[in-house]
Amino acid sequence: MVAVDNLSLQLYTVRGKLEEDFDATLARIAEIGYTKVEPFGLVGLAPKLAEALPKYGLSAPSTHAGLLREDSGPIFEAAQRLGITTVIDPYVDPARWQSADDIKATAEGLNKAAVEAASHGITVGYHNHHFELESVIDGVHGLEILAANLSPEVILELDTYWAVVGGADVPALLGRLGDRVKALHVKDGDGTLDNKAQVAVGDGSIAVPAILAAAPAALRVVELDDFSGEIFDAVAGSFTYLTGLDAV
Repeated sequence: MVAVDNLSLQLYTVRGKLEEDFDATLARIAEIGYTKVEPFGLVGLAPKLAEALPKYGLSAPSTHAGLLREDSGPIFEAAQRLGITTVIDPYVDPARWQSADDIKATAEGLNKAAVEAASHGITVGYHNHHFELESVIDGVHGLEILAANLSPEVILELDTYWAVVGGADVPALLGRLGDRVKALHVKDGDGTLDNKAQVAVGDGSIAVPAILAAAPAALRVVELDDFSGEIFDAVAGSFTYLTGLDAV
């Protein structure tokens, strides 16, 4: 089973609900049983999060923020305010994954951000989509080229679903990346680019138990990019499935 204290929810999953009623959305997440969340849009949402997280017994160990595209100062300030210790850049343009030199430049940017982040007591990471795995240079996935050029202190949050879509054998990939991967985005669906085809974890075609077993210590972060039904049904279903698993 996945321990509740090793389970988080990416708030992008419920972005529509947050726009309707921010406070009630955080309350519902806590009611389902989650104790951790992963914010997006950190700087803009920080004031609301600062009020709502403690009210509902929630913490945010990690967040997504565009460190390589935005001013990092306000990002680190917001992270410190909320007790967030890991800031993950979620996107580098697909065009920047077509050559080893471009990938190494991205690694250099992350390494520089990590030096600044360390002065704030914060760790920097990167989160993939499908194109970092679709890119294969001299037989090596682009994401692995990135990992090979990162400073030891920079972590990866592997989006396991998008890695599958990108053509990776995800348990094998996790084995190669090793302890660099500190968090997983855990999602399910039909393994295509159709976000609307994503479903509650356990209801799709992704080999979730095998993937989790390949990274037993990584934080499990539930996410749906989209869903055709009531999103909280999928959020709750994912929680029930993961906390009831026989495997890690």
